[in-house]
Amino acid sequence: MLATLLTFLVMGIVAAAVLGVVLAVIGVAIGLAGFLLFKVLPLVAIGYVAVRLLAPKQKQLSSEDQKWLDS
Repeated sequence: MLATLLTFLVMGIVAAAVLGVVLAVIGVAIGLAGFLLFKVLPLVAIGYVAVRLLAPKQKQLSSEDQKWLDS
């Protein structure tokens, strides 16, 4: 009887520790996703739009460059 109680006590302690680790990992993942979504993504989007608007248009290749690419 005492061995059964001690077994359940140990299993409960291990389950609580594992649950704590799992919840901590989930919390870190949600925090990282929130950081990327609300801090990094807007900056990347603004940079992308700025580069697309300010980049020079594609110029035509010279005939020599086209020959070199075709060879």
